Amino acid sequence: MGYLYYFLGFLLLAARLPPDAAKRFHEALSNERTSDYIREYNQLSGWSSDENDWNERLYPVWKRGDPRWKNSWKGGNMRVVLTSDSPALVGSNVTFVVKLVFPRGQKEDADGNLVYEKNCRDDTGPSPDPHVYNWTAWTEDDDWESGPNQSHHNVFPDGRPFPHHHGWRKWNFVYVFHTLGQYFQKLGRCSERISINTANVTLGPQIMEVTVYRRHRWTHVPVTKAKAVYVVTDQIPMFVNMSQRNDRNSSDDTFLRDLPITFNVLIHDPSHFLNESAIYYKWNFGDNTGLIVSNNHTLNHLYVLDGNFSFNLTVQAAVPGPCPSPSRRPPRPTPSSLLAGDDPLELRDIPGEDCEITRYGYSKATITIVEGILEVNIIQMTDVQMPMPQPADSLMDFVVTCQGPIPTEVCTIISDPTCQIAQNAVCNPVDVDMGDRCLLTVRRAFNGSGTYCMNLTLGDDTSLVLTSTLVSIPGRDAGSPLRMANGALVSVVFLAIFVTVIALLVYKKHKEYKQIGNRTGTRGQGLNVFLNHVKVMFFPGSREKDPLLKNQPGTL
Repeated sequence: MGYLYYFLGFLLLAARLPPDAAKRFHEALSNERTSDYIREYNQLSGWSSDENDWNERLYPVWKRGDPRWKNSWKGGNMRVVLTSDSPALVGSNVTFVVKLVFPRGQKEDADGNLVYEKNCRDDTGPSPDPHVYNWTAWTEDDDWESGPNQSHHNVFPDGRPFPHHHGWRKWNFVYVFHTLGQYFQKLGRCSERISINTANVTLGPQIMEVTVYRRHRWTHVPVTKAKAVYVVTDQIPMFVNMSQRNDRNSSDDTFLRDLPITFNVLIHDPSHFLNESAIYYKWNFGDNTGLIVSNNHTLNHLYVLDGNFSFNLTVQAAVPGPCPSPSRRPPRPTPSSLLAGDDPLELRDIPGEDCEITRYGYSKATITIVEGILEVNIIQMTDVQMPMPQPADSLMDFVVTCQGPIPTEVCTIISDPTCQIAQNAVCNPVDVDMGDRCLLTVRRAFNGSGTYCMNLTLGDDTSLVLTSTLVSIPGRDAGSPLRMANGALVSVVFLAIFVTVIALLVYKKHKEYKQIGNRTGTRGQGLNVFLNHVKVMFFPGSREKDPLLKNQPGTL
């Protein structure tokens, strides 16, 4: 009888000890734990406790540094990128996207097959087989659907069967997500996403982990894992974008006096949690202009003095939330009272509706206001006359005025008439003494005739002002000195040729007359007669005055 007691006691002791082969989810998915690890979490919808058993026979667990990781994927190392759209306002949804990064030369095609791209070499060289893994071959085995072990290998690590959606046999990867002491399993392809509601998530930064297994016949092989930090907050996530015309650098919070600044509030709400909420904006620009309350996320403000100003913005929205207990239920507030306070937790109970919580978001900045160039104008364009010979380019002078301090640089961009294709860009420092008035002349060269678009900018340390104009460059003027000289030279040449031709014709006609006889004193008179004929033709007049009459030979 004593042996029987010993045997029963051994059975009771053994029942209290977990079997060596049993592994929990948190043991399989987490590599390490911090000293402040918390086991108690609020339940996430659709997630399971990581105290459940993990099937290590179908899903082997490899710790960090295990040499088997190097050979878990054919053709190189597989990586996974895990991202989220946090920060998330508590109560909204946060979405995680996981994307597999295959080794170089590999990709997943439209049918779910993993193939090599053509003419691509991976880390181990070219593969003779175009398919990395022939998923179709093993999914069409006879025992895939009707075999006795079918229900054993088509399951998740906790033993739940795969969902039989359309095309599920082509979903080659098993994703196991782990956060807040809970896990979520999903069968998918090379890219998947999940969303969780943050109503029961502890505020602050949290860690999401994912482990990826590839399906391989009747078992699964771990290929990669990753983790990412996401943030849940009770303040409305937002960003204020400040911009101003002529401001040189909007990221330094330095702006120009006497020009409006545009304040644009961008609320980060990717799950559209605040779509049905009434949102109010309370603006305080720090220049004694008072508090401005509006429901518009964009506002323009003009600073008229130089200096530093404290900008403060409070964004207020009523969102669904838990109802308070009857003992601490406050009276129903009015919209004016909602805008007056900044208590981060204001509750209101609307009869017949869900309770609401007023959430706030805050933004602060120190804005510096300085003097800057406010405006620039081109008041005159003049064609520059150059001495002979003229260069190939045409020069134009532009007289420019501006409002504000003296600029330190001037830049021009000459482009086609549509102002789209730049042809020439020039920048010059402004080192001339203009006194207190902003007035300068800018000379630029244009390559040939035609119409050009010219953008001109004046700048200093804090401002950059732009103006544009169309410039028409005419062709070379026919009355220019060079063209007039060339024309005169051509006219002289043609006149000489014409005189020579006429002279030849007259000389030929003169030779046809026969001499009556030789007389003394008539030597050299033939040439005189020839010239007198030419003179008569070009300068007709009274023949009585013609010198040839005086040289007529005497009477016979």
